[in-house]
Amino acid sequence: MPRGSSFWNWRHARPFWGGLLVLVGGTEMFLTVMAPLPVVVHVGMQGFIGYLLPILIAVLGALLIFNPQQHVFYSIVAAVLAAASWLTSNLGGFVIGLLLGLVGSALAFAWSPEKHKVATQASTDNPGVQPETSESLPRHRRTSSGLLSGE
Repeated sequence: MPRGSSFWNWRHARPFWGGLLVLVGGTEMFLTVMAPLPVVVHVGMQGFIGYLLPILIAVLGALLIFNPQQHVFYSIVAAVLAAASWLTSNLGGFVIGLLLGLVGSALAFAWSPEKHKVATQASTDNPGVQPETSESLPRHRRTSSGLLSGE
C-alpha cells in the first residue's frame, strides 16, 4: 500500500503490531486450552481461570488496536496476564502464546504517538518536503537530546 493511504495512516496512529501480537497470543492460548485431552498439559490451576486469562489477553490486544490512548495501561496488564498464563493456560499456550503476548505488550508499551504525529503533520503542511528530524541533520547540529541547539 502507498505510504499516504488511509490504512497506512490508521495503522501508524496506534500500536498496531503490538496489539495484533497480543491478540494472536491470547487466541493461541485459548485454543490450546480447548485442545483435545491427550494433547493438553495440565499444569497449575485449570478451569475458569485457564479460559479467562486468554480471553482477557485477546481483549487487551483488541483494545490496544482500537483504543490507543490507553496503550501503556493495556500493555502492562497484558504483560502481567501473559506471564501469569504460564501457570494457568497450559504453560502459556505451549510457550508460543506467552512469547507472543510478552513481545506484543513490549511493542505496544514502547509505541509513541508523537513520532508519527510530527511526521504526518509536517507532510500535510508541505507535501513535497520531508520533515527534518534529528537523524537527518548534520552531526554538528545535533545535541545529546536529539534537538537542535537553537531550540
